[in-house]
Amino acid sequence: MAQYFEIHPENPQLRLLKQAATLLLQGGVLAVPTDSSYALVCQLDDKAAVDKLRRIRQVDEKHHLTLLCRDLSELANYARVDNRQYRLLKLGTPGPYTFILDATKEVPRRVSHPQRKTIGLRVPTRKSLLLLLELHGAPLLATTLIPPGESEPLGDPEDIRAHFEKQLEAIIDDGACPSEPTTVLDLAPMALGGDPVVVRAGRGSLQALGL
Repeated sequence: MAQYFEIHPENPQLRLLKQAATLLLQGGVLAVPTDSSYALVCQLDDKAAVDKLRRIRQVDEKHHLTLLCRDLSELANYARVDNRQYRLLKLGTPGPYTFILDATKEVPRRVSHPQRKTIGLRVPTRKSLLLLLELHGAPLLATTLIPPGESEPLGDPEDIRAHFEKQLEAIIDDGACPSEPTTVLDLAPMALGGDPVVVRAGRGSLQALGL
């Protein structure tokens, strides 16, 4: 049964988020708010937790998972970034964008795309999530919280509780999310001289990136 943490959106309670961070270290899968919709998260290097996250979402290894990073410098440890890509990343972070990039060896092979060796990366703005990332001390592996068989993500923590309470270790509730997924941009073609590809138009403005 999931623990339910009610968090203040502007002044997140450190004590409660420390408890949530401990559950992550113990292999838990958590529902957390982001600046787009709610997401499922777990430790990057915990195979059992990653497998559980995929089972809850009912996605296979070809489904792109995302690394939630604290800042742009942390993101660069997990992806190969050239100057053109960096300019776009700087415009879009932090914010509701997911960038697909070529993964470095810091990313376990089992969580990168099996054919392309790419990974989605994102720097959120939500205060409670940034504090959780800081307490965890490393990026978290994430996927948008869309119930199996549905197309829209969940943005209300009470809905998440009703759907997933028995499958998750914790739900972090700091209020409703917009229920709109991130804008996803594939920047990998830029490394070969190509242009970024819009995989999904979502909450993040393409105009803000000059696209």
